[in-house]
Amino acid sequence: MKKAKVTFTQCIQFSQEAGSNDEHMVSRIYFTLEIGKERYQNLYTDIKQTVGSDFQTGAIEVSPPKGYEGPFSYAAFREGAERYYRSSFGAQGTGFNFGSGGKISMRNNVVIKEMVIEFEISSSHSPW
Repeated sequence: MKKAKVTFTQCIQFSQEAGSNDEHMVSRIYFTLEIGKERYQNLYTDIKQTVGSDFQTGAIEVSPPKGYEGPFSYAAFREGAERYYRSSFGAQGTGFNFGSGGKISMRNNVVIKEMVIEFEISSSHSPW
C-alpha cells in the first residue's frame, strides 16, 4: 500500500469562479498531493453547500480532486476536505449579521492556512 499526503493550502469561500449562485455556495480548496515520490501541485476540489444552510452541520458535497486521476481514497480525502473547509471559516461562514436580522453575503473570501492529512491507498483502488 502507498500513503497519500494532502496539504491543503488555501480556500476561496463562495467563489464566483467556481460557480456560486443564489442557491448554492461553491467554495474552492487548493492543495498539493504526494503519493510515494510523485508530487502533484496546483490541484483543487470544490465544496458545494446550499445557501442559508447551517455552516457547521449542513450537508456539503466535495468534488473529486481536479488535476489528478490516479489511485486514491475518496472517502478519506472527502473527510479531510470537509474538516479543512469548516475549520477555515467557523460559524460566520454563511454571512455576517447586521442591524435587525439582516444579512449580507460575503463572497470570494480567501483563507490561507495549511492543514495536512495522510491516508493509505492501494494501487488496486479505483480513483473514485
